[in-house]
Amino acid sequence: MFSDSSPAMDPTSPESETRPEINPSSAATNPAAVQPIKATPEATAFESTPSSFADPPPERSNSLDELTHDLSSLHDLSTRGQWEAILDKISQSRALFLLTKPHEHLTYLTYQVIALTKLRRSDEASHELNSLHDFDGEHYRYESFPEIYPDRKGSMVPFSLRWMYALVPTRLGNRQEGLDRLYTLLDFVRERIKEKEGNDDSVELWKKREIFVMSCLLGFHLGHKEFGVSLELIKELIKRDPLDPVLVSKLGSVQMQFGDIEGAKATFDRVEKMSNHNGLVSETQFKNLVGRNKALVHVVAKDYAAAVREYEECIERDNSDVVAVNNKALCLMYSRDLSDAIKVMESALERVPTAALNESLVGNLCSMYELAYVNHTDVKRTLNNWIARVAPDDFDSSCTRV
Repeated sequence: MFSDSSPAMDPTSPESETRPEINPSSAATNPAAVQPIKATPEATAFESTPSSFADPPPERSNSLDELTHDLSSLHDLSTRGQWEAILDKISQSRALFLLTKPHEHLTYLTYQVIALTKLRRSDEASHELNSLHDFDGEHYRYESFPEIYPDRKGSMVPFSLRWMYALVPTRLGNRQEGLDRLYTLLDFVRERIKEKEGNDDSVELWKKREIFVMSCLLGFHLGHKEFGVSLELIKELIKRDPLDPVLVSKLGSVQMQFGDIEGAKATFDRVEKMSNHNGLVSETQFKNLVGRNKALVHVVAKDYAAAVREYEECIERDNSDVVAVNNKALCLMYSRDLSDAIKVMESALERVPTAALNESLVGNLCSMYELAYVNHTDVKRTLNNWIARVAPDDFDSSCTRV
């Protein structure tokens, strides 16, 4: 199934809940999916829904960051995907007793849980989370330590930590528990929005977090083809911002998966008429969004040649548009042009490895190798060795199926 991409919304910076600012949306390097699509012998298109676990963490701008030991280096390591180095740094800081304030311990623990989850050590991440007990206890409030935080009130638990508490069970196969926790987190965020009415900056922050959690839920439900609840969620999101072309495009792709082809076409036409006056995405991103929507309509009609032309225009505008790259290659494959499909994938990996190193794209390329070559194991092993040299620590090389 083909679909289009939505920018991931990610609060993975371990900021406290009293931070005045946050940028919860980051262009994801995996972008793509709420959970990256697992590689299978059959090639699959990007399922590029809002990500439940994307990187890098957003920028930080709070005085508490300056009082947290060497936080900038943790942030820098995370943006480079050096999660093993983060774990080493955290271990050294604790061994040398460099963390002296309560919020420092929570901030470092948040990075530790994120790193463990990124490295697919979710059982260890769960153990660390369970050691915290009650997030809303007095021992995690600034006013319980007036000598350290004389002018602060509220919880020092980073929002990211609450989010990880909801996410980790899904990585351990406990999807329902994770969903329950996400809906509980959504209720928690909405309560905070009500409490902070009158404080415009704080309300805006919590509204961004509300949208983030709803986007995560949308991704999980779409990943399991639960289209009814997905439509309700996305319509609720669109009510909050009816001029967001990415959200409206996502509605169109969901309608298409739901079988409402004419409704999807009407939704995509609505996006094209927006003309990006709201500035939520760049002009190039907007044009590519419209182009991918048109291509998706062609794919459903099995007009792969027309879809390829749309994707090519997207790639000409932005050669790091991996959704267009991936789906162009799949269209070529379905057109029985397997050789060119492989060339498209390999070219993207050589040209923009940071963007193209995605488990879904690599898994699709390996599926093409298996169809094209008798000695596909050797070809995939060569690819796997190259990935081992250039990929971040959290890249799951099992997608090559070597």
